[in-house]
Amino acid sequence: MIDDIDPIETREWLDSLDSVVRDGGDSRARYLMIQLAKHAVDTGVPLPPSITTPFRNTISPEDEKPMPGDLFMERRIRSLVRWNALAMVMRANDNDEGLGGHISSFSSSATLYDVGCNYFFRGTDDGHPGDLVFYQGHSAPGMYARSYLEGRLTEGQLDNFRREVDGNGLSSYPHPWLMPDYWQFPTVSMGLGPIQAIYQARVMKYQSDRGLVDQKDRNVWCFMGDGECDEPESLGAISLAGREKLGNLIFVVNCNLQRLDGPVRGNGKIIQELEGVFRGAGWDVSKVIWGRKWDPLLERDDSGMLQKRMDEVCDGELQNYKYNGGAYTREHFFGKYPESLDLVKDLSDDDIMYLNRGGHDPYKVYAAYAKAAEQFERPTVILAMTVKGYGTGEAGQASNETHSLKKLDIEALKAFRDRFAIPIDDKDLPSVPYYRPDENSPEMRYMRERRRKLGGCIPSRRSDAQVLPVPGLEAFSAQTKSSGDRSVSTTMAFVRILSTLAKDKAIGHRVVPIVPDEARTFGMEGMFRQLGIYSSVGQRYTPHDSDQIMYYKEDIKGQILEEGINEAGAGSAWLAAATSYSTSNYPMVPFYIFYSMFGFQRIGDLLWAAGDSQARGFLMGATSGRTTLNGEGLQHQDGHSHLLAATIPNCVSYDPTYAYELAVIIQDGMRRMYSERENRFYYITTMNENYPQPAMPETEGVEAGIVKGMYRLKAAEADVPRVRLCGAGSILREVEAAAEMLRADYGVDAEVWSLTSINELQRDGKQVDRWNMLNPDQAPRTAFFTEQLQANDAPVVIATDYMKSFAEQLRSACPAELYVLGTDGFGRSDTRAKLRHFFEVSREFVVLAALTALAARGEYSSQDVASARDALGIDPNKVDPTTI
Repeated sequence: MIDDIDPIETREWLDSLDSVVRDGGDSRARYLMIQLAKHAVDTGVPLPPSITTPFRNTISPEDEKPMPGDLFMERRIRSLVRWNALAMVMRANDNDEGLGGHISSFSSSATLYDVGCNYFFRGTDDGHPGDLVFYQGHSAPGMYARSYLEGRLTEGQLDNFRREVDGNGLSSYPHPWLMPDYWQFPTVSMGLGPIQAIYQARVMKYQSDRGLVDQKDRNVWCFMGDGECDEPESLGAISLAGREKLGNLIFVVNCNLQRLDGPVRGNGKIIQELEGVFRGAGWDVSKVIWGRKWDPLLERDDSGMLQKRMDEVCDGELQNYKYNGGAYTREHFFGKYPESLDLVKDLSDDDIMYLNRGGHDPYKVYAAYAKAAEQFERPTVILAMTVKGYGTGEAGQASNETHSLKKLDIEALKAFRDRFAIPIDDKDLPSVPYYRPDENSPEMRYMRERRRKLGGCIPSRRSDAQVLPVPGLEAFSAQTKSSGDRSVSTTMAFVRILSTLAKDKAIGHRVVPIVPDEARTFGMEGMFRQLGIYSSVGQRYTPHDSDQIMYYKEDIKGQILEEGINEAGAGSAWLAAATSYSTSNYPMVPFYIFYSMFGFQRIGDLLWAAGDSQARGFLMGATSGRTTLNGEGLQHQDGHSHLLAATIPNCVSYDPTYAYELAVIIQDGMRRMYSERENRFYYITTMNENYPQPAMPETEGVEAGIVKGMYRLKAAEADVPRVRLCGAGSILREVEAAAEMLRADYGVDAEVWSLTSINELQRDGKQVDRWNMLNPDQAPRTAFFTEQLQANDAPVVIATDYMKSFAEQLRSACPAELYVLGTDGFGRSDTRAKLRHFFEVSREFVVLAALTALAARGEYSSQDVASARDALGIDPNKVDPTTI
């Protein structure tokens, strides 16, 4: 800190600023400070690097908007919510297994939620679209406790907190999949709530600008912890919110200064750090640090030493003060300077202990919320300082272990009851009973009236959806016909399908193409002019390629969301559009197109959240497979995305080879998601390899087989084939070539099967196995994969461009010997032919696997297999691709 060498001159400058504020207002003062800063730069005076303000409340007491309600009634309700939340968690742990739950996070944030529920969070009962609230996951007990008071939840449901198997329980955290009429967003995987909230706000603005949805004055509220801000997703997109001026977005950061194990910034100040980060990103920042009981002290701080003490104290010390009590705080906080110590000479140690933090003061919180709700030009972040475990006393308040606090002993429970004036007798305390006043009590009437004025109870989720008219397969006739001599990639076939959908008169305006700065890679540049790239400010410049047909066109009504080099952002935008049927009562049809390697691997947590959120839409893994993206190398080549997709129960994944397969899959997916309203989303891989696209076979059952996961592409010439070859994606064509080689060079007749979805086949097989196990007295069922191949006992070879474990999922359902080829190991750059040979999935290796299968049956000699191996150019000493 720089010493003041001329305090009189400093005072004159400050008095001048006070005069400007008094006579010209805040705007004039701000203008002069900006001009002063510019002049300092022009004259070579370096500006201080920080863009933080003193460690005090942003809104001064005289500028606070007064809270209009009944403070005492609201405190009473808030106390009841606190008690029932505590009781629910303690009762959930009153068993041998101890189901868990969290007390401390909600204890610190109860006032933050209470003020929102009483004055700001709007429901949908009155016709308003309703606010969207991202609740901090560990605070879920508080939401349940309030819903219990409102009569929405029963004691039985509270007693089934974290007991979900029997169907009447409450999920541990916000999970729409488990509570589809209650929770809107899954948030407990820390960092996902903030980035989802930002893109929800952006997609809402996109919908408004395109004239699709009237979002009115709707706000997105996101509650998060200060420790959560260390997750890259939490702050990774805040610059977008500032740049896009998302005035409909409000972050509330519960700064209780503690994460799971200890202080967030023991040696620093997390609130100041976050203020600088958000202010630099273009957000309006409101700090709610000190409660009303500090106002008289700050007003009397003529020396400035109290403010100096506030500015210099670190977070670890702040926690010590709350943990160790008033006498400790008097000595170690106020006692550092005589001037600050003198300010509290008339306060007892208990008075000092109860100098409240801003996040626990409803007046301060209300003032910050009111200011945020009136902000339309940029997003707002409210940094509210609280105490983790507030009210739990010595059992957990401000202690490093408080995050894991799940029970209070009887003395701590009595103290909690007394502090919050809960009318429960000592004799009843051991059972930790719930408490709900009479239905006609003042508290219940007040609470219901507050929510009635705001449009009904929250949390609440719309689980129903409009039915969309889905085009039939005939709309994609260009893809179901042969391409003739033209070689076309399935990525390009998809782009043409997308273009067809975007032109559809019934649903074209609902289609949302989303790309992370790879549109040209995927051949989508033709859509720039056709659909436009969404920009909230239009296009303020003339692009250098404006004289070309496919110039880069940004438009306020643009349809494409291009999120920059930002897979997490694009994924969050997709998730917002894919849940619009619920959040905005407006189904959209989003397609997120990405390098398949950078989909599930990079944003797998978001896609798991998509499953939880019951998202409906398409993920397109372009340039997929280990050997298709031939020149890009290890980090770009995907050999496992379908295995990752298989981990999400409601993600349906396909790996088509031909354009007609792709068309059938997309059309059927749209039918299931938007006509039948099934809660599923699709992952479909496409390739950038060009080859002639055949017409869809007219054989009966092809379309159904494509959807179920397999169909016979080519029959054997003989009635009974000697081997059956199965392929998927880019390797199916290698399998087809291998069948020709076997027939021409080795006299082996082969069937060829296209496996469009190994994941769907294995799910069907597991369901059949389960049914047969549970119903031994019924005629056994047969898996679709088994059914298709059980006509004869010829061995089966499966080759894919993915790890062997992908196809190994089908081994138990295979009615004959199974040989699997796959691309285990790291990717690398080379030609496709060399890559497929290196990974041992080329046509030559398919032939070798088929001959090996026949040799194992005694239908082909081992010597002949060895001769064939040499003729195929396969070195028996070839390096194992998984070892280098």
